Amino acid sequence: MDVPKLKNSSWRDYQTRLQRAQKNDDRKRFLRRNVKYVLAFIVGCLAIYGFISGPFGSLFDDTKKAQALVRVEDPNESQKTTEAVSYHKDEVQHFIDSRHFSDLRDSSFEIQNNGRRLRVQTSIDPSLQNYLTQKLDRKNSSHIGIVAMDPDDGRILSLVGYDKADPANNPCLDSSFPAASIFKIVTAAAALEKGNLRLDSSLQYNGRKYTLYKSQLKEKRNKYTNTITLKEAFAKSVNPVFGKLGALYLGKTQLESYAKAFGFNREINFEVFLAPSQTMITDEPYQWAEIACGFNRQTKMSPVHGALISATIFNRGKLIEPTIVERISDENGIDLYQSQPAVVAQAFAPDTSDDLRELMKTTIKSGTVRGTFRKYRRDKIISRLEIGGKTGTINNKTNDVKYEWFVGYARDRDGDAKIILSVLVAHQKYIGIRAPQYAIMAFKKYFKTQFAKTTPPSSANPGWRSEYGQTH
Repeated sequence: MDVPKLKNSSWRDYQTRLQRAQKNDDRKRFLRRNVKYVLAFIVGCLAIYGFISGPFGSLFDDTKKAQALVRVEDPNESQKTTEAVSYHKDEVQHFIDSRHFSDLRDSSFEIQNNGRRLRVQTSIDPSLQNYLTQKLDRKNSSHIGIVAMDPDDGRILSLVGYDKADPANNPCLDSSFPAASIFKIVTAAAALEKGNLRLDSSLQYNGRKYTLYKSQLKEKRNKYTNTITLKEAFAKSVNPVFGKLGALYLGKTQLESYAKAFGFNREINFEVFLAPSQTMITDEPYQWAEIACGFNRQTKMSPVHGALISATIFNRGKLIEPTIVERISDENGIDLYQSQPAVVAQAFAPDTSDDLRELMKTTIKSGTVRGTFRKYRRDKIISRLEIGGKTGTINNKTNDVKYEWFVGYARDRDGDAKIILSVLVAHQKYIGIRAPQYAIMAFKKYFKTQFAKTTPPSSANPGWRSEYGQTH
């Protein structure tokens, strides 16, 4: 309690001022202690008034006014900071776009929004991001998109993109690329659950593996008929087998249902605008076959979506939302946004994830990329990983661009570290670095860092370990 002292004041005047100051302090303490009761009383009065005199909708406005009134009377109001504005995930898109990630060298950056300086903390791994950026084959490719993601929570660790015609565009977020055989993951999940098939189920086809003629969709057997298991057909990406699954086993309804569950034809919430991946399924059975095996240019998706599809096998069939912004704070350090893991849909039953994982592992061991990965089987990093994936290739209409995909994962066999990779390369006249090669680069870079974190200090001696990672 502060009582002003005046010169030449009498003792009586001093006592009067003292009593007045004491009463003011008592009044302030009463308000601080009983402000919630005062608020409740005012709200109650307003509720009764609203009930008697008018529409209930006005009650909320009156309540807000009452709260504001009580705050004005709070003697500590001048000491309170202004309440921070919180952003929702979809609102972040209004002031953050792909350009902020085109040349990102660090995991955070600053932006201005409505006159406020904001600090954006991303999930980007700068070491991985910069390494992959330096490795891009800009000479032989028109588009490159490399997405690395943590499957547990959807955090994007790299978003490396290159567009020869438009440097401002990041192909990782571009949903205009033909999905090709990556859609076989969707078809395989549907066939396992709705087609009553197992990994070792025998299937037949006639003709070549990578064509799709209407004659190949007929159920006929002759001396030219090939028999293959579902596992082998997936690993080797056999079009006639998956075409028949779509046309004869699944049909339009199941293909549409599973496509949507895997994220096609729906918006997926992300801090950066991500156009929906698209597929259109007609009433024509041959078109069902084209969709099911990826032998069409109408089913389109982005590399970010490719990562989400691959991540379902680690999330027991759940399609999760991606996130690249972990936190946004203002100049005072107050958090305005924090990312939270979220689920888009249940793409397939939890038990099916084990079968899909086995299909993707077989693709690496004996499928379309066995030759590429065989070269690295004794690599001291790759040899310690469980790797699974799916490839896809298709030309554009004029056959001067070949789109090539690799979506997959790598997991430390002896630890918890794992990563999802989705790579899209649009090759031009000459084939440069291929999509699976980018994946290997990313796996090696990421796990080299992860293994270094868990390696005992005594193992720093270079002579303790051989070329193949075995102790002497």
